Amino acid sequence: MGLPHHALRTTAVGTVSAALVAGTALGLAPAAQAAPATAPPTASATDVRFVDIPGDGGTVLKANVFTPKDARPGTRYPSIVLPTSWAMPQIEYVAQAQKLANSGYVVVSYNSRGFWQSGGEIETAGPEDIADASKVIDWTLANTPADPTKVGMAGVSYGAGISLLAAGHDKRIKAVAAMSGWADLIDSIYSGRTQHVQAAALLGGAGALTGRPSAELQQTLKDFLASNLDKEDEMISWGAKRSPVTHLDKINANGAAIMLGNAWGDTLFPPNQYAEFYERLTGPKRLEFRPGDHATAEATGLLGLPNDTWTSTQRWFDHHLKGEANGIDKEQPVQLKSRSTGGYEGYPDWKSVGPTRKKIAMAGTTTIRTNVDSGANGGIAILSNALEQFLKIPPTASVPLLPRRYTGVWQSERYASAQRVRGTAKLHTTLTSTEESGTLVAYLYDVGPLGLGKLVSNAPYTFHGKTPGKPFGVDLELFSTAYDVPAGHRLALVVDTVDPLYIEHNPSGAQLTFSSPQADPSYVSVPLREQ
Repeated sequence: MGLPHHALRTTAVGTVSAALVAGTALGLAPAAQAAPATAPPTASATDVRFVDIPGDGGTVLKANVFTPKDARPGTRYPSIVLPTSWAMPQIEYVAQAQKLANSGYVVVSYNSRGFWQSGGEIETAGPEDIADASKVIDWTLANTPADPTKVGMAGVSYGAGISLLAAGHDKRIKAVAAMSGWADLIDSIYSGRTQHVQAAALLGGAGALTGRPSAELQQTLKDFLASNLDKEDEMISWGAKRSPVTHLDKINANGAAIMLGNAWGDTLFPPNQYAEFYERLTGPKRLEFRPGDHATAEATGLLGLPNDTWTSTQRWFDHHLKGEANGIDKEQPVQLKSRSTGGYEGYPDWKSVGPTRKKIAMAGTTTIRTNVDSGANGGIAILSNALEQFLKIPPTASVPLLPRRYTGVWQSERYASAQRVRGTAKLHTTLTSTEESGTLVAYLYDVGPLGLGKLVSNAPYTFHGKTPGKPFGVDLELFSTAYDVPAGHRLALVVDTVDPLYIEHNPSGAQLTFSSPQADPSYVSVPLREQ
C-alpha cells in the first residue's frame, strides 16, 4: 500500500538516488587516492601475498595476507581479520595491515562477498557473510603462523558490522575493533520510523556500482524507498537479522573484548544505537566518539597517515591479543572528542556523559503547515559533517528568518556562561495532525547574537495510523553529540516537516499542531552543564 504523495516521493527518491549514485565516486575516492601510498610493503618490513580464500559454500573471497618479516619457524603470532567496507576494494586496509604486521601480527584482509572480484552476491551482513568470517579464520589458522588462541577482527563500516556479528558466532574471536559500524540496522537508517533516504540511496548506489546486489537486497531497498508499509514488518525482520544487538546474548557469552568507534555526525549509522549497544555489553569494552561523518574519523588512517582511531585499535589489540600492559584497560572506557574544542574527555560509562539536564519549554500552541523545506535541515550525507570535521563549517540556518508558517521555534534564554552539550537531547510534546500519517524533523541549534544557528543535532519522526484531530504524545531522541555553546548564545529547538536526508510522509495540505497541556508540558531536555 503506497502512502499519500507516493508518486511525488518516488520521483524525489529517484532524483536523490541518481545524484548519490553519481556522487559515489566521492566515497570511493579514498581508495583511489590510497593506491600509490598503500602499495604492497617492501620485503624489509613484512611479507605480503594475494590469495583466494574459499568462503561459505566455496565462494571465492579475494584476500591479501601480511605476515611479520622473518617469522621464526614454529612461532605463532596473533592474527587480525579485516573484512572490507561496503563497496571498497581489496587494497582498503593495506596501510594499516602493514603497520600491524610490522608490529608482529598476521593480518588477513578480504573483499567481502559480492563486491569487486570476490564471488557471490551482496548479502548485507547476512548469514553467508558471518559464515565467511569463520571460513577466513579457518584458512588463516591453517595457512599462516597464526595463534588459534589470539584471533581478532576489525573493520570500518560494513567490516565493522560483520566483525561484531562474527563475534557472536565464533568463539575464537577474542577482540574486535568496530569502526563506524552499526549495532542496530533499523535504528540506523529507519530511526523515528523514517527512511534515511540519502543513506539508503548511497548504499544502494555504491553496491550496484561496485558489486552484485542479491535479489533480496534489491527488493528490500525497493520496498524501503517506496515506503511500502505492507512490507514494513518484513523489512524490520530483515534488518534485525543483520543487527549485532539481536545477537547480543551470544556476543556477551563469547566474551570478546569490543572497542566501538564512531563519528558524532554519522549520517549512515548515527551514534545513539552504538552507545546503547555499548551499555549492554558485559565483557571488556571501549567506546570512542569523534567529530565527522560516516568513516571520516578513520579515513586518514586508511591513507597511512597518523589517526587516533587506528592508534586506539592497535592499542586495543596489543593489550587483548598480545597481553601488553599499555594502560588502555586503565583509562576511562568512554572517550569523547568534542566537536567544538577537539579535546578528549573520559567517562566511566555512557550514562555518566550527560547527567545534568535542562529543559527548554515548548509553551503555548503552535501550528505549522507541511510539505515545504523551511531552510532548516541536516545537510548532505557524508559531505556536511565532514566539512565541519575538517573545516569547522557545520550546517547553518538563520533562525529569525525561518518562515514560521512552516516551522516551530522555541528558544532558551541567552546563557551567561559557556555550556557543554554532552549526550542525547530528548523531545517530548503533544501533537495533533489533520491527517493519519505525517513526518516532522526536530533540530537543535546554537544561536549566536545575530541569529545564525549552527546545527547541534537533529532527528526525524514519522507516524502512521493516527486519528486526525486527536492529540497523541511524541517522544523523540535527537542524535547524540558533544558540542560547546559559547557564552551569550542560546539554544533553539526548530521543528519542520521536510529534510533532504529523509523521506517525508505528509499529505498535501496537512497541518501539525504542537501543544503543551498543563498536565503534560512539552519541552526538549538537553544534557547541559556549564563549561
